[in-house]
This record gives sequence, C-alpha cells and structure tokens, in this order.
Amino acid sequence: MLVFLVLGAAALASAHHSGEHFEGEKVFRVNVENENHINLIHELASTIQIDFWKPDSVSQIKPHGAVDFRVKAEDTDTVEDVLKRNELQYEVLISNLRNLLEAQFDSQVRATGHSYEKYNDWETIEAWTEQVTTENPDLISRSVIGTTFEGRNMYLLKVGTAGTNKPVIFMDCGFHAREWISPAFCQWFVREAVRTYGQESYMTELLEKLDFYVLPVLNVDGYVYTWTKERMWRKTRSTNAGSRCYGTDLNRNFDAGWCKTGASQSPCDDTYCGTAAESEKETKALADFIRQHLSSIKAYFTIHSYSQMLIYPYSYDYKLPENNAELNAVAKAAVEKLASLYGTKYTYGPGAEIIYLAAGGSDDWAYDQGIKYSFTFELRDTGRYGFLLPESQIQATSEETLLAIKYLANYVLEHLY
Repeated sequence: MLVFLVLGAAALASAHHSGEHFEGEKVFRVNVENENHINLIHELASTIQIDFWKPDSVSQIKPHGAVDFRVKAEDTDTVEDVLKRNELQYEVLISNLRNLLEAQFDSQVRATGHSYEKYNDWETIEAWTEQVTTENPDLISRSVIGTTFEGRNMYLLKVGTAGTNKPVIFMDCGFHAREWISPAFCQWFVREAVRTYGQESYMTELLEKLDFYVLPVLNVDGYVYTWTKERMWRKTRSTNAGSRCYGTDLNRNFDAGWCKTGASQSPCDDTYCGTAAESEKETKALADFIRQHLSSIKAYFTIHSYSQMLIYPYSYDYKLPENNAELNAVAKAAVEKLASLYGTKYTYGPGAEIIYLAAGGSDDWAYDQGIKYSFTFELRDTGRYGFLLPESQIQATSEETLLAIKYLANYVLEHLY
C-alpha cells in the first residue's frame, strides 16, 4: 500500500506557467525499481504539477530505471515526504533552479552580437544565417523551407563546395525549444566547416564530396518563447482547437508509428502528438523538403539534449532496423571518437532499448523513407545541468560532437548507396 499525500488544491491541469522565476524549484532523480514505484510517480503527477525531464512523460517510465523531474517550490516538501515514506531512493539534481538558470550565462565572451560560445536568441541567429552566407558565398547558400505557426522563416543552410548530384547529409537542431545546446551546436558546425575548409584535409574532403544541409532551429516559435516567456517550454506554439493549452511535440508528430506509444493525445501534455502526423507546419516543411530531396540524402542527423546518447532506429517499436549490426558498429565507433577528446561517455543503440519507446520521431521516419544512416544525438549532460548546460560547456560539447559527426559523414561517404 503506497503512502501518499493528496493535495487536491495543488492539482493543476497545465504543466506550464509563464512568468515563473523558478525560485526554489527542484529537479529530482528517482530510482524506479518496480510497478509500485511507477504507480507512485503516476499518482504524484496526477496530483501536483510535474515537469518530466527524462523520460519525457510519466508513461515512459520503466522499472529498473531512473526518472528526472522538476517540481514547483511549494511542492518540493510534499515530493520528498512521499518518496521517503515509500522508501524510494532519490537525489536532488538541482536544489534551486533559478540559481542554475542565472549561472547558465557564464560565458566569458562579452560580444554584444552573435557568438559561437554563447547562447544566441532567435533574432541573433537569424541575422547570423544571413551574415555567414554573405561572407562565405563559395561554401554556403541560404534558403527558406517553410514558415512556422507564428509566421517566422525556417532557414536552411547548404554547406559545401559547388557541384552537381552530390550526396547530402541533412542535420537539424532545435526540435525541443528548451534544448539550447542543440542550436548552439548547429551554429558551431557551420563555423568549423567554413573555418577549416582548405586548412584541414578531413573537413575539406567532406565539403568537396558532400553537401550538408543544416537547419539551425526547427522549432523557432518555441525557441523564441523560451527566451521571452518560459525557459522550460518544449513544444511548438500552435493553438489547439477546444483546448487552452498550446503546442505540439514536433518529435512525436512524424508519420512513424504516430501516437502509438510514448506520446500523448492531450494538448496539455509535453509529448502531445498533434491532431495527425505532420499536423504542424514545422513538421510538414521538414518532411516535404526531405521527400523532395530523398534521392540525394544519404544520412539524417538530429541533435537533441540531454543524456549523452547516440540513438538509431527504432524508437516507436522494439523491432530492429535491417542494418542493425552496421548501425551499431558505426555508432560504437562514433562515440569512441567523441570520447577521445574529453573522455565524455556516450551510450548507443536503438532508441526503444536504450532510452524509451517514443512514436512519431523524425529519425525513425527518415529511416523508413529509405535513409539508411539515421541518428539522434542526445548531447551533454547526464543530469547535473540537464537542459541548462552552462555556456562555458558549448565549446567542449561542440568540439567532441563534431568529431562524431565527421566520423559518421566520412563513413557515409565511403558507403554510398
């Protein structure tokens, strides 16, 4: 029998609260050993406001695993009491979220405009896409592949030397609005491509033989919202008919086992899958572009955080991809390359096995379109900072990730199909 404190007055329908300054909020990591423990977390989530960080929702919690979640300041004592009474092992990853939010901006760079070692807001990134294209006309071209729900442009940078019928690697960042390290990496990749072209043989060969299509921020509206209203926002900002809750989880909105598992049909949930596959303008724009260029796209890389994982299909089912042995070997080698710089350890494997079941993901969808090399990166860290990785780690995170990306790109180049 679970001991539980019911605080009906504290029950809230929405997981989001604009204008919150996060003072006193905590992030817990709870070890979940059995179904009773899972049921307890379910009860907690139905009674007080919980923001799940890893996994993304209460439905994805597995026995013999851990769950990271954020709670409001007024609920922290209740949570700790419930966990202690029911003898669940836990630790407080973050004791005061506001302190960590403020500490995130710890870069020593004091540039007023764009910086590769700082987190840049959307207006700065948008201006950067134009500037980097103008300054590197022989290597970069910019296009707009669509517009967001709120009418912002979705910019795509094509990085590579001139040439016809070149194989393509497609890479996107910024699916989930609060994962700021993701867009920071896409910007870093573009910088390193133009900076080292002609200087470093590895990158030079890649850019001469391949084109990289880089989408710096997919979920632009959500990203803007994290800068202006609510730092912990995850989804898009589209309206949902008949609901006061906003947004859809873009990584549950693709036609890959859509809404079958690990996704929610409630618009108020962070893993809301939308009204149908590709119901979001952002999803549709990305999917349409990839379908139109399917004959040339040989690999798909999507950049997320956090967990330090390199994931390949499938996530919507426990089935394995046809080339599972190859993907496993390639992922193993890539994470070894990544670890060679700073010793950062990544786990790797099929998504459903190493993290959780989640339907509607872009990596599974891309693979099912025939793109043999489809990978999801979950960048730093493993929970100490979570979504609030300090700016001082942007460079190291990007440098090590770039080693893995270059290894994968070279492998694709040597195994064209």
